[in-house]
Amino acid sequence: MRLRALIALLLALSPLAAVAQAPLGVVTPVASCASLAETDLTAIGGAGSAVTAAEETESGGIPVCSVQGTLAPTITFQVLLPLETWTQRYLQVGCGGLCGQITLQSGASDGCAVLNDGGFVMAATDMGHAGGMTDDGSWGLDAQKRVDFAYRAQHLTAEAAKALIRAFYGQPQEYAYFNGCSDGGREALMEAMRFPDDFDGVIAGAPAMLFQVQNTLYHAWQAHSNTDAEGRAILLADRLPILHDAVLAACDATDGATDGLVAEPAACSFDLATVTCAEGVADTSACLTPAEAEVARRFYEGPTDPQTGAHLTAGQPQYGSELDWAGVYVPQAAEDGLMSAQAALPVIRNLAFDPARPEATLEDFAFTEDTLQALRTRHPLFDATNPDLSAFESSGGKLILWHGLADPHISPANTLSLHKAMIDRMGAETVEQFERLYLLPGVAHCGNGQGPSSLDLLTPMMAWVEGGIAPDAVMTRSASEGTSFGAPAFGGGAEAGGEGGGQPPRGMPPMPRSSLPEMSRPVYPWPAVARYTGQGDVYDAANWEKGAAAEVVTLRDWPGSDLFGVYSFTME
Repeated sequence: MRLRALIALLLALSPLAAVAQAPLGVVTPVASCASLAETDLTAIGGAGSAVTAAEETESGGIPVCSVQGTLAPTITFQVLLPLETWTQRYLQVGCGGLCGQITLQSGASDGCAVLNDGGFVMAATDMGHAGGMTDDGSWGLDAQKRVDFAYRAQHLTAEAAKALIRAFYGQPQEYAYFNGCSDGGREALMEAMRFPDDFDGVIAGAPAMLFQVQNTLYHAWQAHSNTDAEGRAILLADRLPILHDAVLAACDATDGATDGLVAEPAACSFDLATVTCAEGVADTSACLTPAEAEVARRFYEGPTDPQTGAHLTAGQPQYGSELDWAGVYVPQAAEDGLMSAQAALPVIRNLAFDPARPEATLEDFAFTEDTLQALRTRHPLFDATNPDLSAFESSGGKLILWHGLADPHISPANTLSLHKAMIDRMGAETVEQFERLYLLPGVAHCGNGQGPSSLDLLTPMMAWVEGGIAPDAVMTRSASEGTSFGAPAFGGGAEAGGEGGGQPPRGMPPMPRSSLPEMSRPVYPWPAVARYTGQGDVYDAANWEKGAAAEVVTLRDWPGSDLFGVYSFTME
């Protein structure tokens, strides 16, 4: 059985070789790098748009022409054009959090030969404002900057990069790709939905596609739930292993393998009472206090309207994600700030509502259906949840969605909701032709976590776009470094839980590293799951095979479910 499973896995992974079997030729420049400084961008970004710098340098050891520029009024972008290795492909990468800085990093592409060999022209943008970790969101009071962040910056950056490609190489790219995670995943979907001809292949990881709810009701609730009357945290990071171990004891084996991961949270029946201390117990070293257990219950359940009882989010963190709550809404010490507060306050104050609420606090934020209704005003601007991707599909575009099942920032229920809405709108057969969804056991937000988070989706995407070979099994492995592609970094000063000066909240731990053995495992497009053969090392991919369909993540009824319905995008 082990040999049969291994052969089946190798056959399933064979599309990964398709790109290498039919390579595109290397094209070298026909113009000097310095000459790109004269490229006219006014037809793209309007008056004031220009290249501000063009110089030869190296990126990852690859000789490139680095071009920086501005698209009016304040969008900054950077393009890296290889001098010797360009294979006629373009890759644009998204930006996490509220962006505000240029990050030329492609994730979910570990081991991609074309990327590592400098085969792509690459580009990124700050999305029209500066900020990064110190971003308080005040730029959101500017209507133009809201539009640039919502969709305009990524679209214009694509147009500017393509113009530079034509000027530098004397020809356009053969294929264009977009790869982003977190808000970068939202940006990826926004491109596919609003500008279906911009990219041939789009990879959207853990997308913050429901921006209006994600950065208000979700993160505000997580912060609110772990804050006592004195403003101190109730549940602390050193208590999370108690909860996580109890979840594993109840649910680890539900997928047929005892491996320290909950691969099918929907099949998990966990009772918090089993790990809750009795009132007044002195020794709480092996159980959660009733107050701590109540925080965990609130995290799992999410906000509900106190009058109607209706849920106000599409989903919450899944069973098995508990260790990854640390650093997001569970701090190390009671007086430490919460990243969830940092995520919510800038958006609540300056972006999500019309009119703005610049004086809002988390203490006065109402978790009600009325709040959800008020968030609908800017849903057509910021959100990327429209399930009608017929224009993208008709243009030949391909889409890969992926999401870690242990993601504490964005529930995978959101991504599954979009996938199912696409099927309802376009039909399963049509969706099968251009989209895949991968749900990764034990993987946190855009990477890390207890599960194997190192993967390459860029190579199978190229095989699909360029060779017509749709992806099936994708290999995942333990990450060698604790990095997370597109994970947000929020600031906003002490009131938002930060320290100011561009630092994360005091006491927040670094991204948790997996405590499990090194492992490899295939993942398959939802609803299929990987199944352990029952023989050999459970941490070796050779002992896993494609299993039957499973629910994996439970979806629920809530009054915002129609936000995953068809709507008309607004331009401002």
